[in-house]
Amino acid sequence: MMKKYIVAAVLSITVLGALAGCGNMGAAGNNAANAGNQGTAGNNTGNAADTGNAGNAADTGSSANAGNTGNGNAGGSDIGSDAALNAALNDAGAAEGDISRLRVTEDIDDGRKVYEVRFNVAEKEYDYEINAADGAVLNSEVEFDDEYRAQQNGNGVNADVAVSLEEATQTALDRVPGATEQDIRIKLDYDDGRQKYEGDIIYQQVEYDFEIDADTGEVIEWSEERV
Repeated sequence: MMKKYIVAAVLSITVLGALAGCGNMGAAGNNAANAGNQGTAGNNTGNAADTGNAGNAADTGSSANAGNTGNGNAGGSDIGSDAALNAALNDAGAAEGDISRLRVTEDIDDGRKVYEVRFNVAEKEYDYEINAADGAVLNSEVEFDDEYRAQQNGNGVNADVAVSLEEATQTALDRVPGATEQDIRIKLDYDDGRQKYEGDIIYQQVEYDFEIDADTGEVIEWSEERV
């Protein structure tokens, strides 16, 4: 009888041990599965981060490219206004000491920076467009200055007015120290019921517009603008 109890007890212990072992194995399996899931989630997170970084890098690259496109010639080389003037003078075959009414301005044409260079040599008026990047002559025009010809022919000398053309010219030039007859354009005109001289002086990149009463010699209008 005692042996039967012993055998039964041993069998019970064996069964319980087996069940416990199965439980541990199940827990271990669950832990392993959880660990695997965590690893997968980590990988997914890492991939997502990498994708985001790649996207950011792409965006950054696009922004940089957009910036470069926007800058155009603004960030490139620029020969400067003096070199642009020299390029125009070389093309015209003129010396700087022979020119008058000089104007050099900057402009943007077809997305590139250019210099507009205009000057007179005696009765000829030159107009140039110079590439700011390399000094190339992009466009040039030469015209005869009819107002200059009229001045040289004594326009207004014999007019029935109290103030001669020469006197009106000197009145205007006296207001711009350093300017000469080469820098002024003036003509006699009839407007608002009276005779008057009107014209302009372009000297050292400033344009002076004026009107002078042909009967009194009074300066009735005067304005200045940098060009």
